[in-house]
Amino acid sequence: MTAVPQDSERPQNTRAIMTFLREHSPFSNMDDSHLAHFAEHASLRFFADGDVVLSPEDGPVRRFYIVKQGRIRGERSRDKDGETQTTFEISQGECFPLAALIGERPTRTLHRASGDTFCLSIEHDTFVKLFSQSDPFRDFCLRGVSSLLDQVNQRIQTGAMASMGSSNSLDTPLERYAIRNPIVCSPDLPVRKAVARMHENNVGSIVITDDGRHPTGIFTLRDLRTMVAEEKGPLDTPIGQVMTRNPCCLTAQADAFEAAMLMAEHHFAHICVVDDEKRLIGMVSERDLFSLQRVDLVNLARTIGTASHLRTLVSLRTDVSRLVDSMLAHGADSGQVVKIITTLNDVTVRRVLELNIKKNDPGIPFTWLTFGSEGRQEQTLLTDQDNGILFETPEGMTEDQVREKLLPFAETVNKELAECGFTLCKGNIMASNPKLCLSGREWDEWFIRFIDASTPQNLVYSSIFLDMRSVFGPREPLEELLDKVLSRIRKNALFQKMLAGNAIQRKPPLTMFRNFRYVEDDGKKHNLDLKRQGLAPFVEAVRVFALANGVGEANTLERMRKLAEKGVFDPKDANAWQEAYSLIQAIRMRAHQEMLERDEPLSNYIDPDDLNPLDRRILRESFRQAQRLQQKLEVTYQL
Repeated sequence: MTAVPQDSERPQNTRAIMTFLREHSPFSNMDDSHLAHFAEHASLRFFADGDVVLSPEDGPVRRFYIVKQGRIRGERSRDKDGETQTTFEISQGECFPLAALIGERPTRTLHRASGDTFCLSIEHDTFVKLFSQSDPFRDFCLRGVSSLLDQVNQRIQTGAMASMGSSNSLDTPLERYAIRNPIVCSPDLPVRKAVARMHENNVGSIVITDDGRHPTGIFTLRDLRTMVAEEKGPLDTPIGQVMTRNPCCLTAQADAFEAAMLMAEHHFAHICVVDDEKRLIGMVSERDLFSLQRVDLVNLARTIGTASHLRTLVSLRTDVSRLVDSMLAHGADSGQVVKIITTLNDVTVRRVLELNIKKNDPGIPFTWLTFGSEGRQEQTLLTDQDNGILFETPEGMTEDQVREKLLPFAETVNKELAECGFTLCKGNIMASNPKLCLSGREWDEWFIRFIDASTPQNLVYSSIFLDMRSVFGPREPLEELLDKVLSRIRKNALFQKMLAGNAIQRKPPLTMFRNFRYVEDDGKKHNLDLKRQGLAPFVEAVRVFALANGVGEANTLERMRKLAEKGVFDPKDANAWQEAYSLIQAIRMRAHQEMLERDEPLSNYIDPDDLNPLDRRILRESFRQAQRLQQKLEVTYQL
């Protein structure tokens, strides 16, 4: 085998090119032999400002380019009069034109130099050889920004793994965890015999099934303790009378994350695994999911959900940050982590409500609503309160009389949630506000006025109140309300257009030359607001498409998935937008973790100069995807 020459043995020009390539992905992950092959066959080309580098009229592309200095602007005709628009900017270390090279076709976009530009270039044959021999290069060429996102996530997980130790990924299918042939019995078996069967098999649960092996109930050692302590019956009682009915079931194809979220939200310790015919095939416990309890999501959720004092809830909030690190180590992506945070927040809110009902029950059934990021299940460690109350007016009472009872209760809850780390809303979007403690009829009338009178204030409110969810109390009143709201919006083209116009006001922080557009915060000029400038353009544009097309989900990633299923979004576009949104969220969460480590107050601002070259590059690409999504909104609504 031929020895690979060391850098000192290579020509100086080759070494210089390799040094440049190592600073940029995917070349930073390629073997030296492949980098050397690239460098030895590369030529440096100069293009003056305005020179055409590639054109659709040139025929199938025969060269691969990397920008070494300067920029390349992509241009396409916008209308029949020949007016062009810039569709992208390619800056230092970035490659083009991948899709045309791989497809062996002409480029569909004219590539023009923006300022004096130098590009490294290789012939098609050299590109093909590298494509066939280098796995990192081939992966990048085929998947582009997706492969860069994998690198970012892998680095985050590797850093967390260093202190956590390895474990199974949360994306692992349940069939890998499930205990096969779980212990089962019929509903008429006495509790005494069922417990004896559990003891013989050294398990903590038994599943009650019907004749077709469909789970109808579950009985655990915890149920046994409750039965004895509360004297619910003798041990000869048929187990069907004391079992927990309708046990939670998932298919073998569901993943560990879905199981963990169900356990956390509902305080389950076991989940039945079933086949497509709903027949029992296995059982998963929280201990199976997280060996040695390294990731204590379920236990933490249960501890919060059973806390007997407010001070316990306050002290438990410090554990959430540690859990975020743990989840990243176990393979959770940013979308999963924000759902985890939101789930724990939901459990906390419910427990605060339950403790206050025990102390001072207002005696009025109500649904506790949450809006904005919590309504979308997209909360991070930095969060404030956006909540309200929906009630049905009891017979013999007026709506104002109901409010007299509920408002003092809501004020106490809002204050106690603030003690738990949910800061009070500066805009008073809270249940203690009489304008947000309404009957179902009043909420319906409020939304009618909201949709019919598209005032600037109402358009601002749209980013809060059109992402709504219930976290406590009956869900049916809210479901009925949302059905009416969605129906009205689908029929109101003017409201949709005004929502769309409002959505594109929040521009991604890129200049026309693909530099970052900064905002000034506390005197720091080189700041980006990852929430308002990065995430909000995705959230608000996707919301318009979702409401216009009858998508009831509030979560942004779920909305994108549903819109792709409905054919509103091209699947490839939807995938790119999901990945870009997730990447911004991941960088935001990592920044929050670093702020906590430095004992700094949490903020959504970052300085891109503090990021490594890969993160800066992929952040620019993510913002560009937000621009593409906004362009689709502009075309759809002719803005």
